[in-house]
Amino acid sequence: MTATSAGGLVIRYADGLPQLVAGRRRRDRDGVTWTLPKGTPHPGETTQETALREVTEETGLEVEILGPAGFIEYTFVQNGTRIHKRVHYFVMRATGGDLARHDHEFDEVRWVGLADLNDLLTFETERALVARAAASLEALDQ
Repeated sequence: MTATSAGGLVIRYADGLPQLVAGRRRRDRDGVTWTLPKGTPHPGETTQETALREVTEETGLEVEILGPAGFIEYTFVQNGTRIHKRVHYFVMRATGGDLARHDHEFDEVRWVGLADLNDLLTFETERALVARAAASLEALDQ
């Protein structure tokens, strides 16, 4: 079985240094995880529409897409079924909103310095995505 999701690398600059949004959630199987915002499509949504909606819901920020950031793939088992998942990510910029308005899917959402994300993000696939995107992220939106 296969599944698709979409999310965002939401970037801003503080004192000239790039920061991205990450969220913390508590899960039975993983304990506490820090991840990038993402989610599954509604019927008929494009990948970009899913990414915009999910990032807005999960972070409380209004965002716009600046460009593609690539994808990650992983496999997991749910209810005895093995699922191969691909998550498409887009580089985004906040155009409004407030992190305090994030939905229930994250316990906490915050801006994290690009240099600190490697130590914070739980999953290697997301750390690798951010590392691959780092050069282009630093060139954006300054």
